[in-house]
Amino acid sequence: MNYTGTTELHTNRLVLRRFTLNDAPEMFSNWASDPEVTKYLTWPTHRDISDTQAILKLWEAEYSGESFFQWAIVFNGECIGSISVVNLIDNYLRLAHIGYCIGKKWWHKGITTEALHRVMEFLFEEVGVNCVQSRHDPRNPNSGAVMKKCGMTYDGTLRQCDINNQGICDACYYSITAEEYFSGKPESL
Repeated sequence: MNYTGTTELHTNRLVLRRFTLNDAPEMFSNWASDPEVTKYLTWPTHRDISDTQAILKLWEAEYSGESFFQWAIVFNGECIGSISVVNLIDNYLRLAHIGYCIGKKWWHKGITTEALHRVMEFLFEEVGVNCVQSRHDPRNPNSGAVMKKCGMTYDGTLRQCDINNQGICDACYYSITAEEYFSGKPESL
């Protein structure tokens, strides 16, 4: 695989870039402090901006690693969410597991789909992954809808195999292989 680290990416409406500590106020107010946004996530809702600053400091340090992929989703100049490779299996499998979230003000506008599509394009065409996968709590079907819109296939639901802010839960898995991606490459969003 071609490890590039978090490279700035662009779409028609979005900039996907590295986070900086200066993003703390927007990250905190736009999504990290909102229990409705973090309801099905694996990290806790931020209680105050110091929680946000702590994670951003950690990410800034991690950016020196070429296998760290964590993007701020920027829409109209405002940081509104994040998308990342939360697990990268870089042995023979070359599997990237993606996670994402955006502030509820921007839900149902195609923004997450646009960001996921661009990150998938980058991972397949630049990094050389063989498979991109993601999962969601079945009580959060909108997340699965994003995966489907990006050409991912529903692989199945694993029962009681995951945990999020709601406790132990089932996990609906979706994936797309490099072969599928390149054979039916979707148009840019």
